[in-house]
Amino acid sequence: MERKVMIQKINARMLHWAEAYMDRIYGPRKRSVFRELPSVIVEIGAGTGANFPYYAPGTRVIAVEPSVPMHAPLKANAHQWKIDLDIRTMMGEEMDLETGSIEAVVGTLVLCSVEDPRRVLSEVLRILQRGGSYIFLEHIAAPPGSRLRGMQNLLQRPWSWITEGCQLNRNTHALLQNAGFHKVDMDCFMLQSSLLPVTPHIFGRAVK
Repeated sequence: MERKVMIQKINARMLHWAEAYMDRIYGPRKRSVFRELPSVIVEIGAGTGANFPYYAPGTRVIAVEPSVPMHAPLKANAHQWKIDLDIRTMMGEEMDLETGSIEAVVGTLVLCSVEDPRRVLSEVLRILQRGGSYIFLEHIAAPPGSRLRGMQNLLQRPWSWITEGCQLNRNTHALLQNAGFHKVDMDCFMLQSSLLPVTPHIFGRAVK
């Protein structure tokens, strides 16, 4: 337990420090969508609040974030960006939100590390209104047989150990396509560095 808390604290600091870098690589895509979201959203795996600069000021964010060390920077970012924050210390696999009560859910770089991504997506579908959207940004597994996929498989165990369970070789794109959404639109893109094991990404919207 002490090791887990220590890793959570380290990851919280690393995510906070990496916000400027993540803005450079993800910012344009987030800006194109996040300002158009409704005034109340659920964000699963909200982390340190890296998405808060992209939401309209005054947005009420129900932040599903089970890692307590993330809460202090999450609150600080909410204050800085004028976000009405409601932290829920619960897992994405079982959210205490009413069925069909939410118009939009956001999840960025989260399905790679949850224990049961199918169950998380099932919960997202449950709480979404009909016609509601799940906005996602995820790194994904490289194509089978590729050099990058081999690197992901090789690094999976140590990578998971230092990142609270992040799965480099998870086929998140297939999970989203088969989760039961009415429509899934996704843009596949690659980070510029070919040395990173998280180079392949998807960004898009799934509609219930």
